[in-house]
Amino acid sequence: VQLQASGGGLVQAGESLRLSCAASGTVIDIDDMAWYRQAPGNQRELVASITWSGDTKYAESVKGRFTISRDNAKKSVYLQMNSLKPEDTAVYYCNADIVERGVRDAYAFWGQGTLVTVSS
Repeated sequence: VQLQASGGGLVQAGESLRLSCAASGTVIDIDDMAWYRQAPGNQRELVASITWSGDTKYAESVKGRFTISRDNAKKSVYLQMNSLKPEDTAVYYCNADIVERGVRDAYAFWGQGTLVTVSS
């Protein structure tokens, strides 16, 4: 099983970016999906999460600016980031609880990270 993230880049403050992350391999089911980020010198933090049925949670710092969504048929999760700020600069990682073929329980998988840089 692999998670492939994409969509990062360099933008100016106030602009938008959309991150995507798709699961591939022997995926039977995906439970919760989420986006985390890690800025230089900081710990990795939860940005947003979404359940299989679409319930969402957000970090206070991104509420009203970021929107997480998912497409279960495409085994994908997305993060629409609007009104970006320099403090949003970080490596963004997707995370998913995945049930693999032949395995009973779900285990957490991580994408490789995609860099978002917001200039002032």
